[in-house]
Amino acid sequence: MTSKTLPTLRPDQRLWLLATVLTTLLPQAAQLPQLVTAFNALLVLWSASLLFQQRGMPPRVLLTGLGVGGLALVFSQYQTLIGKEPGLAILSSLLALKLLETHDRRDARAVILLGFFLQLGLFFYNQAMWIAGLALVATCTTFAGMHSLESPPRPVPARLTGAARLVLQGIPLMVVLFLLFPRIQGPLWGIPDAALGSTTGLSDRMEPGALSRLSESDEIAFRAKFEGPLPPERERYWRGPVLSKFDGHTWRPGPEQILTQPFYTPAGQEYRYTLTLEPHDQRWLLALDYPGGDSGQLYSSTLALQAREPVHKRLALPLTAYPHARPNRELALVLGATLELPPNSNPRAQALGRSLRQRAQRHSDIPALAIQYLREQKFRYTLDPPPLDVDDVDSFLFDTRAGYCEQFSGAFVVLMRAAGLSARVVTGYQGGEFNPVDGTLVVRQMDAHAWAEVWLPDRGWVRVDPTAEAAPARLTESSRAALAPNAKPPLLARVDMAWLRDLRNQFDALNHRWNQWVLGYNPGRQRDFLELLGFDNPTLQNLTSLMAALTLVVLGGLSLWALRTPPQGDALDRAWQQVCQQLGRLGLARASWEGPRDYTRRVLATRPDLAPILEPLATEYLRLRYGPEPLTSGSLRRFLQSARKFRPR
Repeated sequence: MTSKTLPTLRPDQRLWLLATVLTTLLPQAAQLPQLVTAFNALLVLWSASLLFQQRGMPPRVLLTGLGVGGLALVFSQYQTLIGKEPGLAILSSLLALKLLETHDRRDARAVILLGFFLQLGLFFYNQAMWIAGLALVATCTTFAGMHSLESPPRPVPARLTGAARLVLQGIPLMVVLFLLFPRIQGPLWGIPDAALGSTTGLSDRMEPGALSRLSESDEIAFRAKFEGPLPPERERYWRGPVLSKFDGHTWRPGPEQILTQPFYTPAGQEYRYTLTLEPHDQRWLLALDYPGGDSGQLYSSTLALQAREPVHKRLALPLTAYPHARPNRELALVLGATLELPPNSNPRAQALGRSLRQRAQRHSDIPALAIQYLREQKFRYTLDPPPLDVDDVDSFLFDTRAGYCEQFSGAFVVLMRAAGLSARVVTGYQGGEFNPVDGTLVVRQMDAHAWAEVWLPDRGWVRVDPTAEAAPARLTESSRAALAPNAKPPLLARVDMAWLRDLRNQFDALNHRWNQWVLGYNPGRQRDFLELLGFDNPTLQNLTSLMAALTLVVLGGLSLWALRTPPQGDALDRAWQQVCQQLGRLGLARASWEGPRDYTRRVLATRPDLAPILEPLATEYLRLRYGPEPLTSGSLRRFLQSARKFRPR
């Protein structure tokens, strides 16, 4: 059902508005609920159908009902209409709905303004480079739609070229504002975590399947840029939450102390690197074992490095690691907690642990005996382990003999505790992939790993990674290389696709530069930049004055350029000028005061042979420029083709 009122906009103007809405709403689809996206898509398709069928707009009563229905749909998805996400969802539906009631230029300008606002709203979700690229495409399309409202029809390439020219003219002013506008520390306008990108999938608890789910994610957890050579693969352990409490199914953190200095003496080989950590809303820093030096962070008795505040934004920290340090100091309370096992839990595993203790001549022999058991029983490393019984560890050790790193490490710690050794599970990441493009070590969510630590009185905490016994390639290469041939890691992580891996490295390096120089342009970097300009201690007044002065310079330069550039006219005028230039080459140049009709008469008086081709061109130009009928894209295209073919001799 539609009304009989037809829009007063030209078809090409309505097409540009449709393109504006499409390029604005498509990137929003990744953030909106599926039902809201489907609702918006139906509205846009309906608008496109009315446009191509040249039918009128729907009645206002129906549009009002659709608006109320859109609000109800958003409320059903978010249980509220207040907040960032429901607010943007409402605006996206209003934009799609506004297209169905756009009759004239006033309505069209409302579509343009709402489109600009929603393009800004993309950055409320994410400020990644690809989001900026999509927003730029939508902005160019919106500029083209805005320009179409104020000018005659033009070919699509010419319209897009004009829009791109407007965007390029704004870049100098954008750079001035970006560099000099006072920076605010933290996410965009106080919006937490999601504003700056993805978060790490690690948790402070571990149960069967917790880490194997991360193997499906290709998202970057952090990057490390080393000053010298990279540490060998077997030393690339990035420590996260340390888990000591076990209830028979789930591992959780135990007691710990926090100090400003490490609980051990840093010694041995030293590695200096810069850690660029993605936001994860926790305090752990995922530093390379074992952190030392004056990092300005906090040191946990679990040998982990912690931030003073939860990591809500991307963080870059210069750190130092000492992988050969000996953490041989521990509290009696901690050692006692790392011996505990729940009663009547996993009886077969506890019996195996006691038998290992009876076979061992020394306590230090027990871990090797447990590893020998794993090797003899031919345990298998897999991302899709068989289901386990109530006693998870018993089922893994004696029935399935297949699992991911959390099963290996958890079972190993249970064996150690049953044998009388203090032991705990350490979660974090292992390995990483070197990106030769920018020289960084990239660690992804699929590199999440769990290993064990055993307390030996003469050596302190000793790392033992039982997963290596089932999949040695997990340590020497990557988690992808250690999988079975039929396993399906993420597409961009396929080890057998070198060209795809190279493409990903190029993109990762470019994205890293974006994070460093655009998203990472914080108050500290702005202060360093101003010091290069001679402002040692810039105040807000200095900053404002400099920004105002450079803004005036940029605007003045653009104004002078615009004034010095002669008006080119629209596509129709430029085509007629080309016809006149062709005649000028024959000595029949047009005088500045001559109109098309007088000029044509003078030319034909000298060259009557040109009448068959010149008279139709002049008549068509006069009709299109001064006739009562509006200029259409089809008539303009035909005239442009005729003008290009005009080659008099």
